[in-house]
Amino acid sequence: MLSHSRVDPPVVFTSLAEIARDASTPKDLYAAICVAATLTVPGCDHASLMIRRDGVYSTAAVSDATARQIDKLELALGSGPCLDAIEECTAQIQTDLTTSSRWPSLASRVLAETPVRGALSVGMPVDRARAGSLNLFSDKPNMFDERSVECALVLGAFATVATNAAEQGEDAASLRRGLASSRAIGKAVGMLMVLNDVSDDDAFGMLRRTSQETNIKLADVAADIVRQRSRRPA
Repeated sequence: MLSHSRVDPPVVFTSLAEIARDASTPKDLYAAICVAATLTVPGCDHASLMIRRDGVYSTAAVSDATARQIDKLELALGSGPCLDAIEECTAQIQTDLTTSSRWPSLASRVLAETPVRGALSVGMPVDRARAGSLNLFSDKPNMFDERSVECALVLGAFATVATNAAEQGEDAASLRRGLASSRAIGKAVGMLMVLNDVSDDDAFGMLRRTSQETNIKLADVAADIVRQRSRRPA
């Protein structure tokens, strides 16, 4: 059972794998992923998962009432990081909503009605018919950093793989393989973003092109990048 205290990411991922295996509905899994975000992503106090199906947006799960309130505000205003992460397929981050914001209408409402002061959203392609975003919120400004983005990307990658596995009824072994692959891909994307100063979408494109040009599976390309960087001296 996941509890609301900061724990090691491996423990959370192991718990998520068990939940995904036993979840009776995707909604159970979505809720667990939101709670996991508050446990593993630096600076995250609240989290939600938004889904777009056939052009219609809805909140699939939240960690708490504050996250749900912000999702409602975004959907009502039609503007915000959660929506942009889905539409633009790239991470959206505003570490301090008290300064000028790309979403001024949303920012003013969030500041007036919630304790949230920072936001981070990463895209989550669920399947061909749907897309989603994992949305993280901090109660203090300037709490999200590169490490937060990297952790969010890894969790978002897990969310995509695990959700598909649960919905398709894949067995625990398949889920574990998917988990290992998604973690490697998420870490590799984070590394490429920092090394090349590119967006997460561009970094993933670099991985995909390398995979196509070398005829090597995407997950294997990602794992090789992670191994090479890990071997380099600090």
